[in-house]
Amino acid sequence: MGALRVGIVGAGMAADYHVVCLRRVYGVTVEIAGVTSLREESRQAFGVPRGIPVYASLDAMLDHVDVVDICTPPACHLEGIRLAARAGKHLIVEKPLTGYFGADEHIHGDQAPKAPMLEAVLETLDEISTLVAASGAIFGYAENFVYAPAIQREREFVERTGAQILRMLGEESHSGSHSPVYGIWRHAGGGSLIGKGCHPLGALLYLKRREGISRDGQPIRPVAVSARTHALTRLPGYEDRGFLRTDYTDVEDSGWMHVIFADGTFGDVVTGEVTLGGIYDYVEVFANNHRARCRLSPTNLLDLYNPGDARFDDLYLMEKLSTNAGWNAAAPDENWTMGYQEEIQDFLTCTVAGCQPQSDLALALDTTAVIYAAYLSAERKGVEVDVPVL
Repeated sequence: MGALRVGIVGAGMAADYHVVCLRRVYGVTVEIAGVTSLREESRQAFGVPRGIPVYASLDAMLDHVDVVDICTPPACHLEGIRLAARAGKHLIVEKPLTGYFGADEHIHGDQAPKAPMLEAVLETLDEISTLVAASGAIFGYAENFVYAPAIQREREFVERTGAQILRMLGEESHSGSHSPVYGIWRHAGGGSLIGKGCHPLGALLYLKRREGISRDGQPIRPVAVSARTHALTRLPGYEDRGFLRTDYTDVEDSGWMHVIFADGTFGDVVTGEVTLGGIYDYVEVFANNHRARCRLSPTNLLDLYNPGDARFDDLYLMEKLSTNAGWNAAAPDENWTMGYQEEIQDFLTCTVAGCQPQSDLALALDTTAVIYAAYLSAERKGVEVDVPVL
């Protein structure tokens, strides 16, 4: 076959690293055949300097691509999925998959009842599942945690030794998202629980899925969740020293989920926007025959000390680092250590081969269902909520 033509929807940070990773794919001939975004100025500013054809809309781009790569804020995902799936295009969709964004712009998410949210999200998940199944297309859920080298190595340990995972702990925390619409429920679908928690949660669900499949051919799924959320930077007594993002309208900036699996084992997810010192990502696994610490960021592969030389100010060291002075864990290649490169490689390899990627629609559906069940639990002050069977 000829080159696999990829069209990108979105012109922000995610689209930028997708382009970098697409251009490093091996074994598959890839053509970045187009980019589109909501605003003319953003798509032109993204596409022109990168030599990527610019389209006014996804509709206009569809006939020119084989794969639609959705890198927009989550509130825009569903419409892109609908258009691409109905056109029979393969899909790559950034996390989180989707969410609840309200019936109109007047939603105040942290005060809105969560049971109707969960029901609405389940309807959306059912629609996505039906659309993708009818299209026959390959669906890649862009959860980079799954593809981080440390997580993939741990998956190998679990599968090859027949390990039983007893409990897990995962976290993503930092000082606040760079998305201008993050912090507004109708754009983001929630706060830390979904925006940050989807990452470690996806990895935990993935490892239990792989454990079950390697044992008896069936994934071990989540069945219940307990959760709490907090809005620390909106507390009346919060003292703002200028280091943390604080412009959250109606979402939480800290959260916790306790997920119970069908075999009685569990995993905990910690997440928040109040962590300084760069992005803090890890997964710990406690099994019946081993223990693993999977460090995604910082990795401690390269420690850099800068006494204050201003020439370091413009050098990128790691995501969410507020200063380049002093000792810092400088990332040699975040696209590799964080899993971005391998997710794109897997998606395109599977698209050509016609097989399912490691991070697929089933994982995306479970992750989203757990998160909105967790929001319902948090509303009930931590009461356990069943995770719906999809």
